[in-house]
Amino acid sequence: MSKRPVDVDYTTGAVDSAGRKSTLSMFMVMLGFTFFSASMWVGQQLAAGLDFSGFVWALLLGGAILAAYTGALGYIGAKSGLSLDMLSRRSFGSMGSYLPSAMISFTQIGWFGVGLAMFAIPVAKELLGLEVTPDHMPWQGYLLVAIAGILMTASAFYGIKSLTVISYIAVPAVAILGTVAMILAIRKGDMGLVAQFSQGTKDLGIIAGAGLVVGSFVSGGTATPNFTRFARSGKVGLLTTIVAFFIGNSLMFLFGAVSSIYVGGNDIFEVMLNLNLFYLAVLVLGLNIWTTNDNALYTAGLGLSNITGQSKKLMVFISGLIGTVAAVWLYWNFCDWLNILNCTLPPVGIILIISYFMNKDTFVDAPLKTVNWWAVMGVVAGAVVANLVKWGFPAINGMAVAALFYLIGVLLRKK
Repeated sequence: MSKRPVDVDYTTGAVDSAGRKSTLSMFMVMLGFTFFSASMWVGQQLAAGLDFSGFVWALLLGGAILAAYTGALGYIGAKSGLSLDMLSRRSFGSMGSYLPSAMISFTQIGWFGVGLAMFAIPVAKELLGLEVTPDHMPWQGYLLVAIAGILMTASAFYGIKSLTVISYIAVPAVAILGTVAMILAIRKGDMGLVAQFSQGTKDLGIIAGAGLVVGSFVSGGTATPNFTRFARSGKVGLLTTIVAFFIGNSLMFLFGAVSSIYVGGNDIFEVMLNLNLFYLAVLVLGLNIWTTNDNALYTAGLGLSNITGQSKKLMVFISGLIGTVAAVWLYWNFCDWLNILNCTLPPVGIILIISYFMNKDTFVDAPLKTVNWWAVMGVVAGAVVANLVKWGFPAINGMAVAALFYLIGVLLRKK
């Protein structure tokens, strides 16, 4: 019988056969990963700018792009057994990997904090009847942030095992209760879904809508290998990622769209409040945020562990503490900055994909460079282009530039 390692999260090495999870467990974890409350905000934008047909086409086009990107990373993670940070060491160099690790850790701590406030502020306002503004947060709101932060940090602290347990609880609850609330809202409304979608000024093209879909989760999707490395095969990693992203993202967009067109909000939480399902609303909101926040904190812990050499658990604790303390400030002041930072991560992912498939046979075991400067320059240039060039899909623009830099470096090394 193989002896299990002390580090059951395989922070610095490949997941072995003993650490692999069942297909159902992987599917639940990946679905929970995609249950991202901020995606509902995008659903609101899509509903405002597109009729129902355009909404569906934007979901399909954007979903296909996301599926191709995250699916490739899911396959690589499962095939190699390596986390995003360990893959980065092989593509960017042992010290060069600090750049992608720092970028993804910083963004995930930020989104963790925002997620805590996304739970605490609506609950404080709607259920406790408190007045919350950017300049004032009652102590009860801070208490909610602290409680949620402690619970979510604790579950992320115990790694993939607790992430799996949370996903098994949260995914069915959010999917079923959210869908039931959505159906009840449609039935309660004056018009059906298609007719309601047709109301208002529709000034968003399908391509622009697909761009919103891609942008909603392409940065978080870069962390896909952190979870699919526990899948039993590359095929399982690929398929569970693709199916989960299509189902999870589509549900979030639909929840946001229905909330927008039926109750004027941007979250299924508001739909459930409108239906007088107060306690179920809090449950769905909390579980929805919990799944994504745990994945974010887990990712941040792995990234900071790569940089500092300290244990993943310690880094998860520190990340959770920072995110909890800064949560309310992050919510009111940092969302726009986080959206800018989101554009920096797809260039990392595309370099990992190209690097892996160009060196499949030697990728895992080849000697590590200290820094691959062409990979580093590719990420920097790709991030700049993604943020400044408004034509097309920002994430794809950034990936194209990063890939070009990386491939130039490959050609020069061959010469």
